[in-house]
This record gives sequence, C-alpha cells and structure tokens, in this order.
Amino acid sequence: MNRFDTLSLKNNMLIKLIEQEADWEELVGQFEEANFLQSWAWGEFHQSLGKLVFRVAVFDEQGSAKGLAQAVLEPAKRGAYLAVAGGPLVKWPDQEVLKLIFEQLKELGRTHGCLFIRFRPQIITSPDKLQTLGTMGAMLSPMHLTADLTLQLDLNLSDEELLAQMRKNHRSAIRKADQLGIVTSVTTDVDQIQEFYDHQLELAKRHGFVPFGFEFLRNQFQVFASRQAVALIHARTAQGELLASAFVIFYNQEAVYHYGVSTDANRSLPGSYACQWRAMMEARLRGCIRYNFWGVVPLDQPHHRFAGVSLFKRGFGGQEVEYIKAHDIPLSPRYWVTWWFEKLRKRIRRL
Repeated sequence: MNRFDTLSLKNNMLIKLIEQEADWEELVGQFEEANFLQSWAWGEFHQSLGKLVFRVAVFDEQGSAKGLAQAVLEPAKRGAYLAVAGGPLVKWPDQEVLKLIFEQLKELGRTHGCLFIRFRPQIITSPDKLQTLGTMGAMLSPMHLTADLTLQLDLNLSDEELLAQMRKNHRSAIRKADQLGIVTSVTTDVDQIQEFYDHQLELAKRHGFVPFGFEFLRNQFQVFASRQAVALIHARTAQGELLASAFVIFYNQEAVYHYGVSTDANRSLPGSYACQWRAMMEARLRGCIRYNFWGVVPLDQPHHRFAGVSLFKRGFGGQEVEYIKAHDIPLSPRYWVTWWFEKLRKRIRRL
C-alpha cells in the first residue's frame, strides 16, 4: 500500500491517489462492474486531449480496495465539471465507501473550480440504489453521460444460437452479404481513422447530429490500440468500396460497439450486417464473452433521432441492460444555470 500516495485517512479508511497503470488496472479488475470507461487507457485518452484526470481509491485497514473512481475534469464553456463515466466502482450497497469517494471528488472539484460532479455507474438500476445515491446528494442529470440503456449479446452461444435469436431479415442479410462477396476486415491501423472520420461527417449531415472531432477519435483509437484493445471492423464491396465500419473496444472480456458509420452504398447492400457479424467473431477470438451494442433508445421513443439505429441493433437479439442514469452532485449555485441550459439543449437536439 505504501506505493500509493495517501490523500487522507477517514473512518479507518485510507483514500489514495493511484498514479501507475499496473496498480490501477489491478484494482479495477477486482470489481464486477469493471469497464473500459474506468480503464487507465480511457483516462490517458482524455489526458491526450489536455484534460486533468484523477484516480482515487479507498482501502480498508487491511489494504483491500473498497472503491475506485476515475474522474475527468471537463473544461466546458458553461462551467467546468468532474465526469465519472462508468463509475464509481464499489461493492454495492457500501454507502460508507461511496460517501468517502464523493467527499474526495467534491474536494477535488471545488479545488479546480468545478460547478458539479456528473457520474453514471456501471450498475443495473434499481429503486434501492437510486435511494442510496439520493442520500449522497445526487440528483438525476438533465443530460446523459454515456449510454445507460444498452443491448448485450452472450458470445458463449454458438453461431447457430446467435443467428437463431436474430430477426429473420438480419439472418438473411448476413447470409446475403456472403453470397454477394462482401468482404470484411479487422485493422488496428490508426491512419484508417481518417476514412472513418470523413464518413462520420457525411453521416452527421444526413442525420443532423454533432460529430466527434478527428483528434477525439484518433487519440482514443491510438491509446487503446497501443494496448491491443480496439479495432476498426470494415465491410466493403468486392471492388473495395466501403459500406460500413465499427469502432470496437475490447476490455474485461467485453466488446463494445462504441461508434459506427455507414455509407450511401450501404443502403442497398447488407454491409452493416456483415460488419457486425465480423465484429462478434473478432470479439470471440479475443476472449470476450459479451458483445455490447452500447446505447439504444427506449421503445417508447419511436420519434427519437436514433430510433432507427436502435431498431437495427435490436434485430440482433440479446438482452437489454439498463444502467443507472447519469446523476449530478452540485458544487455551486451556478450549477442551476447549466441545468436549465442542458434541459433546453436536450429538447432542441431531440436527445
């Protein structure tokens, strides 16, 4: 334990700052809800964009890790805040450890002029967990932080079982792609992010959403690629024309379909189906037991701008998993200006 810098000692618990990747990853792996958003690589990616990252851990007197939180200082125009995506990691419902983590995050947030803390734990939502967060002074955020309603496939199933749980047209499209000679490939070449980015810009214009920046995508891919934890999956025609691409992150035996693009040519060809099928097979090869399609829109929001892509994802079958939605802990009265601004923006963007 002396290899970590102690921040404070409270209630017989040691609160420490972790500064080495091997130490952090060892600790993260001890928690069932370990996910790529709390990985060292995710923090390093944000540091590459010039942001501050804090990795806080709580230990008991015996040196056992009781809770973790990786927080990113987001310097937003409307006011800086601390973002804890996919965390904190705790053994629920340990309220004492949660309280210590949030106390430390509040101190860090106020020191750096943050208006609030925004977090979204990687745990399935339930009334008792929401009640626990309420006792911490947390309230439902006006905006999401990361996907909270996800669709996940069990990769322990055989190919036949995976196909059987799909909609008929999805199964047919996968088989048709093979018949048409559509070619899929897997790459970790960071230079191919340029092509992915260019098609994302076209897709954003077509569907009216704000695209990710090139540096954002390139740096993220580069950081995870250096750890053999990401790949671009492409589907192309026999002539080499791109139909669809998937940006997939592999972490803790889970493959996450984080971003995706498709082209105009894909509208009349089943490239996106072939792309997803190849991504599932690649995930298996990497030892993953779960394929996470990431965010889907609730079924009662048929007019949401991402309802179409959610329908596509649901056609592959699997199980919908709802994590606790993003919550905020205000640190300043100015937080409420941000709250109203985000409420309005959410309505305008149909999020």
